[in-house]
Amino acid sequence: MSAIHWFEIPASDFERAKTFYETVLNTQLFVNDQRETMGSMLGVFPHQSGVGGCLVHNPQFGYRPSSEGTLVYLSYTGDLNKALARVPAAGGEVLLPKTELGENAGGGFVSWVRDSEGNKVGFYSDE
Repeated sequence: MSAIHWFEIPASDFERAKTFYETVLNTQLFVNDQRETMGSMLGVFPHQSGVGGCLVHNPQFGYRPSSEGTLVYLSYTGDLNKALARVPAAGGEVLLPKTELGENAGGGFVSWVRDSEGNKVGFYSDE
């Protein structure tokens, strides 16, 4: 069992945030319009099984981007530097460059970025 079931990253400007993550992660988010039922516009990250998550635009329920608080790490397949190279042009900023975790921490690499909305988000890759 995983400690995490689902995550939501707040977005002030849904299309801008969607474009940021699609550009940086070189993927496509699935748009799920829940405005009628929950007041939310969602951009769901691709996931096969296990933990999933999305961008969410829903100011009526207090979804506000922030660089403080919980830090979510998104998986990236491939050399993390390739994703980080796309961050500035997509409207974000690299806060922590690709950093090796080391064998004692399970291996792999991490980075932190400020997304186009002002959220601090982590990326993880094996490469």
